[in-house]
Amino acid sequence: MDIHATLKTTFGFGRFLPGQEEVISRILDGRSTLAVFPTGQGKSLCYQLSALHLPGLTLVVSPLMALMKDQVDFLLTRRIAAARLDSSLSREEFAGVNADLGHNRVKLLYVAPERFGNERFLALLKRLPISLLVIDEAHCISEWGHNFRPDYLKLATVGRDLKVPVTLALTATATPQVAVDIRAAFAIRPEDFIHTGFYRPNLTLRFSPSPDPLAVLVDRLSTRPPGAVIVYVTLQATAEQVAAALTGQGHEARAYHAGMPDEERQAVQEWFMASPQAVVVATIAFGMGIDKADIRYVFHYNLPKSLENYAQEIGRAGRDGKQAVCEMLGGAQDLRVLENFIYGDTPEPAAVNSLLNAILGEAERFSLSVYETSLGYDIRPLVVNTLLTYLELEGIIESTGPFFTSYKFIPARPSAEILARFDPERAAFLRGLFSLARKARTWFTLDVNEAMEKLTTTRERVVAALNYLEEQGDLELQVAGARRGFKIVSRPGPEEAAALAARLQERFLLREKNDIERLSQVVSLIRHPGCKTRHLLAYFGEERSDNCGHCEYCLTGAADDPAWAATLPPERAAVISAEMQKRLRAILAEQHEALNTPRRQARFFCGIRSPAAGRTRLYGHAAFGLLQHLSFPEVLAWLKHPELTSPQR
Repeated sequence: MDIHATLKTTFGFGRFLPGQEEVISRILDGRSTLAVFPTGQGKSLCYQLSALHLPGLTLVVSPLMALMKDQVDFLLTRRIAAARLDSSLSREEFAGVNADLGHNRVKLLYVAPERFGNERFLALLKRLPISLLVIDEAHCISEWGHNFRPDYLKLATVGRDLKVPVTLALTATATPQVAVDIRAAFAIRPEDFIHTGFYRPNLTLRFSPSPDPLAVLVDRLSTRPPGAVIVYVTLQATAEQVAAALTGQGHEARAYHAGMPDEERQAVQEWFMASPQAVVVATIAFGMGIDKADIRYVFHYNLPKSLENYAQEIGRAGRDGKQAVCEMLGGAQDLRVLENFIYGDTPEPAAVNSLLNAILGEAERFSLSVYETSLGYDIRPLVVNTLLTYLELEGIIESTGPFFTSYKFIPARPSAEILARFDPERAAFLRGLFSLARKARTWFTLDVNEAMEKLTTTRERVVAALNYLEEQGDLELQVAGARRGFKIVSRPGPEEAAALAARLQERFLLREKNDIERLSQVVSLIRHPGCKTRHLLAYFGEERSDNCGHCEYCLTGAADDPAWAATLPPERAAVISAEMQKRLRAILAEQHEALNTPRRQARFFCGIRSPAAGRTRLYGHAAFGLLQHLSFPEVLAWLKHPELTSPQR
């Protein structure tokens, strides 16, 4: 059966959308490909259909559980053997997927990038025939993209280690530079870069920055024809507050954010999919993988943090090709919160230097817990992972793989019955493992390092044996003590180490600068005195010769400066009053361990959460966020000044 027949008989479509056939043909020709399609323009079909024409497993790396569940549910309705591995699965479901994989009963497997930090999963993959590796949201691989994630940067290495012959990278938001980074990572040739363009003629882009976005939102929902709506906000608390306010006004609204239990988020998602006029008030996590064609409105209650985010979020509207309105309500009042998120990710130089020295002082092979390191050095976990990735790129360390320090199990049948199925050598090995396990009330605990030493074997063999026994239903397995293993490749001397620490800090500061610049580009779009659509397309490297005719500028001919100016916070003659300075000095005099440097203090007073403040439970302190109306740089400068004089605007 050729791909056109599969398109019609399996997926029920009469024709391919632009770019799909070109991508599928390249994959089936064995050519790794980068596909940049607008949100909702059929990226998923490119690998779903290809998978049915490939002999082995198609492994799909996807960032969100919502996407994975929706995709798998869809494929199962088409009688395609698909599965997902994520934290929402029960123990029985997880074991069932592993068993199906072990017997080659799965055609497409969806996983999050973090799953590759699981040694049990990697051991399983090494036994499977993988034909295609799919990287969704591939822009995350670029260090200079808007959503860099260290776990993505390692996917290219994972693909090579697993000897996957073809990779498909997918994204809807790649600037020209990010596209170059993706192609370089996966050795994708220029002629295998398929870009269909970002322009969506059915999206009307409106810009109404307001100091009272709730009033504007209520007016829009009350006066426009009904339809499904997504309202994007920055903070979880805002999602709850706005949803409650809209409900009070008679609208069918619910909140959605990462702080909600998984089952509650799933319920909101299913409700939204089923309702023709549901209003979801959500943080940016909502929408990725939501395949709802009839979303008529997307509102940005707060400013998006980048044009990439904006393009991705408005792309969820009007996937059915009918008219949809995307309206920006956020204004200058949102900038402080978004800026502080960015500043909170930048570690202080002393922390970077201390962590680097600790790593260089380790034995040739060492391991660490990202969680413990984050608390110990007051560096957010994502930033710890980024720093470790930088050290790998610098050739200082090399990953030896993630692992767990201990495995716990409950036998499902007597050990004699288990051992009887194996040849004498394997039975002796398993008998040795069982003898080293220490029994508590219910669970047996096995120290893997001890087993390796006493049985003179490798970690891989121990893990593979336990995984196999679990797949066969011989035991129930749990893991604990997640750590990442490394080996020292190069140990620079004191001067080189100091220079390396400075380079690392410079990279973090450059990321901070770039993220702040991305935020300023959002403001530039709002205030641009011309066609908004052309301005947005130009950012993504797509030139348009004429105005779109359906954006704020084209419809009204007005610049947005007056509306933007109305959202600017009032000027303060005295930024920090003498009374406030006195109060701040009193707090600093308490000498909290988590507030022992100017940057930690600035985070605390600006309301920016950090590992050290969380560990010492300072978020409940009355002074947390006292200066959140000020910019982080000016508060930091004030705290560094020995006389504690008030900062100047």
